[in-house]
Amino acid sequence: MQKEWSTVASGRLTLSWVGRDEALLNTADGGYEWVSRQDPRITEVRLLRETDKTGEVTGTPTDNLLIHGDSYDALHALTRTPEYKKHYRGKVKLVYIDPPFNTGQAFEHYDDALEHSVWLTMMRDRLLLIHDLLAPGGSVWVHLDDAEMAYCRVLMDEIFGRGNFVGTVVWQKIHARNNSAQHLSAVHDYLLVYARAKSDLVLNRIDRTELSDQEFWNPDNDPRGPWRRSDLTASHAYEDGRYEVVGPHGEVFAPRGNRWWSCSRETFETLRQDNRLWWGKTGRTFPFRKRFQSELGGLVPTTFWTHDEVGDNRQAKGEVTRLFDRSRIFSTPKPEALLKRVIQIASDPGDVVVDVFAGSGTTAAVAHKMGRRWVTAELLAETADTFTRPRLEKVVSGDDPGGVTKTIGWAGGGGFRSLQVAPSAFEIAYGRAFLADWVQGEDFAAMVAAQLGFTFDGVNSGPFCGSRGRTRLAVVDGVVDEVVARGILGQLDEGERAVLVGKGVTPEAESLVAELSRGSKVLKAPRDLVHRGKVVR
Repeated sequence: MQKEWSTVASGRLTLSWVGRDEALLNTADGGYEWVSRQDPRITEVRLLRETDKTGEVTGTPTDNLLIHGDSYDALHALTRTPEYKKHYRGKVKLVYIDPPFNTGQAFEHYDDALEHSVWLTMMRDRLLLIHDLLAPGGSVWVHLDDAEMAYCRVLMDEIFGRGNFVGTVVWQKIHARNNSAQHLSAVHDYLLVYARAKSDLVLNRIDRTELSDQEFWNPDNDPRGPWRRSDLTASHAYEDGRYEVVGPHGEVFAPRGNRWWSCSRETFETLRQDNRLWWGKTGRTFPFRKRFQSELGGLVPTTFWTHDEVGDNRQAKGEVTRLFDRSRIFSTPKPEALLKRVIQIASDPGDVVVDVFAGSGTTAAVAHKMGRRWVTAELLAETADTFTRPRLEKVVSGDDPGGVTKTIGWAGGGGFRSLQVAPSAFEIAYGRAFLADWVQGEDFAAMVAAQLGFTFDGVNSGPFCGSRGRTRLAVVDGVVDEVVARGILGQLDEGERAVLVGKGVTPEAESLVAELSRGSKVLKAPRDLVHRGKVVR
């Protein structure tokens, strides 16, 4: 990933921080350890193991997925493991993440007290993978507060390109003033919105509201229904925008000063003939265009979302409380109405929505109710077991009456699979990489297939366990000697070649493979999976 990052950042305004050229390894106690970005525990592709399933599922990567494990490992597996890569890399329409805000507070359900440089590195490595996930018309929405918002925007400019910045949404998360605040009472969060390719991005409109439709009326009893006035002039010069028009009673009208008509004379007369002009109740005022409510459709989203439109923190906590009772209170939930708006704007039914900081599971719950496919990941097992999975189970069973359930008309259905991120396959000692004790048998074969980019076919189909085009993969949980190599090569069809991987390899086997099968090769694990710290590609 180092080369990719250097290419992305080259020649642009960049942030500098301690540890920028390093990576973070998630430790067993929930913290992070600084390591080289070429450390095999960073570059490896972790296995995703199924642990449970709920409701109706197919058993394939296209199911809704709840992943237990670090967000980096989950994203890396989705973008690199062949079985998942073909369904997710470059295919995701919306990524919404609500990462730790780095506020210095320690919340009950996750540690938000990340040191500044740790937070930037953590976000950079995940945003790079999110960039790989997004479809050409996809977008990422990053939910932040003042602690890191400005830094994250510069970071996202580097990764996504400044020209792909779409906007910053301000969400009114609190609607009561805090009079005990030292200086200013903070009542809002931010959502930074970036496109994979802004030229391909098409955002949906939001539903009309009673407030937005207050200006519609129908004083002339037009059979097409209520309408509102729209200005017919523009401030920019328009080639056909200088002419005079005559009103119903003979008055002559023309734009004054630095104004022009916004349409040609021919278009104006067409509007007149179709009764789409309003000359006032007396028929003697400057004309306006009639815009009919029935023809306007939804509303273009604004960048300021109030609590009465999409909920606030109090509403979000109430939703979780109603789901679980007051004995289990999640510290930082988001209201379902907020996620409903994000999902409505940035995706369509059937699209894939990803959130790798699942928390209480709001994103996945709302995406499920709205007919989207979803993938969500949660690091802390306690949070996943207490909040995320039980909430999603209630959504599937139709026992989730809160949030947007009633407005959407959700009654249950669908399903999801629970996956666990496997531990690292490598252990580092004395500057060398060794295979972990669990890497044996089928786990060994699956791990090798993931690292080398082979689709894993299982270990019950003869000597081969994976395929990549016309190349077959054979993994031996032992030594590849001359006898083993000859037997494997004898199973190849014409035009095929093989990659043989063993925990031990004899020189005779290497010579035999080179002699009998041009293009085939023998690799020793972990030596040839980790070369100078890099996983072989």
